[in-house]
Amino acid sequence: MSTFIKPKEKDTNSHEIQIYSSDRKSRNAYLRLTSLLHVYNENGSIEEIPIDELLETEGSLRAAGRGDLFSVHSEWNSIHDQCDYIQVDLEVSYNQEASGEFGFEFNCALIGNGKPTWMIPGAFYKENRFEHNERKYPRYDFNDGNHDEMVSDHWAFRSDRAALPAVFAWNDEISGALCVEEMSDVGLTGIGFRGNRSHSEIWVNFPYREEPVTFVGDPTPQSADISLYSFEAGEKVHLQLKIYTSSPDLHSYNPFVRQMYRLHQQEHPLNPWMGLDEAAELTADGLYRWHYMPEHRILSETAAFDRELNNNVKGLGDRPHMHVGWVSGVPYAYALLTYGRKKGIQPYVDAAINVLDHIASALAPNGTFWASWVLGKGWGTGWNPKSTWLQARTISEATLFLIRALSFEKKEGFLHRNWEKAVLSNLNFAVSRQRSDGNLGSYYHCETGNVQEWDGAGGVLWTASLIEGGAFFKEEKEVFQETAIKAGHYYERFVLDEYIYGAPEDVHLTPTSEDAYNAVVSYVLLYEHDQNDKWLQLAKRSADWLMTFRWTYNIAFPEHTFLHQYDFRSRGADQASPSNQHLHNYGLFCVPEMLRLWTYTGDQYYLDRTRDHISCFLQFIARKDGDFNAYKGMVTERYYNTNCFQPKGMMLTLSHSWCVGLILYATQEALSYGEVLKLNG
Repeated sequence: MSTFIKPKEKDTNSHEIQIYSSDRKSRNAYLRLTSLLHVYNENGSIEEIPIDELLETEGSLRAAGRGDLFSVHSEWNSIHDQCDYIQVDLEVSYNQEASGEFGFEFNCALIGNGKPTWMIPGAFYKENRFEHNERKYPRYDFNDGNHDEMVSDHWAFRSDRAALPAVFAWNDEISGALCVEEMSDVGLTGIGFRGNRSHSEIWVNFPYREEPVTFVGDPTPQSADISLYSFEAGEKVHLQLKIYTSSPDLHSYNPFVRQMYRLHQQEHPLNPWMGLDEAAELTADGLYRWHYMPEHRILSETAAFDRELNNNVKGLGDRPHMHVGWVSGVPYAYALLTYGRKKGIQPYVDAAINVLDHIASALAPNGTFWASWVLGKGWGTGWNPKSTWLQARTISEATLFLIRALSFEKKEGFLHRNWEKAVLSNLNFAVSRQRSDGNLGSYYHCETGNVQEWDGAGGVLWTASLIEGGAFFKEEKEVFQETAIKAGHYYERFVLDEYIYGAPEDVHLTPTSEDAYNAVVSYVLLYEHDQNDKWLQLAKRSADWLMTFRWTYNIAFPEHTFLHQYDFRSRGADQASPSNQHLHNYGLFCVPEMLRLWTYTGDQYYLDRTRDHISCFLQFIARKDGDFNAYKGMVTERYYNTNCFQPKGMMLTLSHSWCVGLILYATQEALSYGEVLKLNG
């Protein structure tokens, strides 16, 4: 609970405001404001609006101040809801007769002992990038660093980079957060933080600033981006933000994220274009029509929207490559197989079996699946940091869904001994690699099988594969499930640390939404195995962390952009990662586990946010050839939410097999929940 204490008088003319939490460890830990706003122009900070007047009433506060350029009147109201917070409304008046361009910063210092840590939902987690990470994107360093290498002790970002426009900070005694809406009277807002040996602070900007450099998706950053608002003589604007304080527990973000979601849920409606049945029918057709290549026995990773010239992506639109899991392969062949069997569409069944036979027939020398097949090269190791490495997540995901294909086919009366042999080889490999503490490794040598990197949670999905493998292979049940339980205990540390990283091949040791999906699936399956409440609590905590990547609001896309013209609603979309800042649908991977988690916990939040995710990606499935310049059944990978990779409001003009396949998978899985989801109409 956030509470005010009596405002402290700094001197005879000004005051400061101190905001405490009832969960604080020390009375000397709080958020401190020494001014109402900082004013800046293109040359930097030019004015600080002091807190000249204070008036306290029960549960609220009024504060006012005046500078040469601006005067501010503010109201601070304590909101008591399922999560308590403070709402701050600022009326800002421009006092000059000549127009001018300015920006504002609302700044709180984090008072208390201990080195700070940070979270901007979907965009920044703790230090955000290890020093030894292979990929370059913004990194926090307490000691500052080379800004050209995107290392700094302070960062400021546009709000549209964040799934919830909020900045959270922790020290050893307290946590605090500032939250703002994406848009304001002066335009797109911003959020930021600073922490060094002398001072820690968080802030919001009206309008946004991006400092010390701007990340646009490339290893080389662009210069700082400082936006300003043009004020006319006597103009007044209304600015609003929310303040939250809590304990130093790293999970203390969760009540506030939930509260902000409840508010946005009412303000930002969904807009699914179709129901579950239609989406399944379209994506099954699209996966078969555009991604199945019978001559190569693969599901090709991409197919260009532009079929005439295929040159809008430098001739690389149609990519005749296939990963065995993750961005292509087994999971989506499984989805096509189940749909084809249920609907009696034999070409779909034959295509899926052809792909699965191909993958099962070619194991690497170490006994696992290869990561990928590439036209002209054959089987190989994928997109890993080294050409001899295979990554745990890719091959464990392929193993998991081949087990599911085996189980499905067995119920239908079909056996596939070659699949069984391949699955057993992979599962036995995982058992043989497990370290005494339960770690299953993240990267393996493709020939020797030796673990090349132990760091990260890339191996957590082996847990799910081993649980389901133990249920299918009765003779190996005990050893597979014991290995899974031991792994579950090991990977718990990542969940409790609120920093799960290492899932995707192409963003080495990076915290991603995909890490959250894998943790949810693994811990839900562990709970279903032995009903140990510890696993359920870890599944919930993983799901809560997942929701920090999931959009609570609908982005205001620029008027003439594609996503604005089609009225794309972003509520429910997920940020891929702080390194890959675009919206994607990979959260459909854990739809069945999220729905079961809702049934086990009775927590409506999990149902609502899973419904949001499904609803979001019942948009932009091409209904006919020519729909949004795509072909029937195509689905893009990327919706650009900010100035990263492409301008905000654009959409990647490629259909990806995993994006098509995950909709096909999730819609089938969600059909049995149709009444509560209310999405099949």
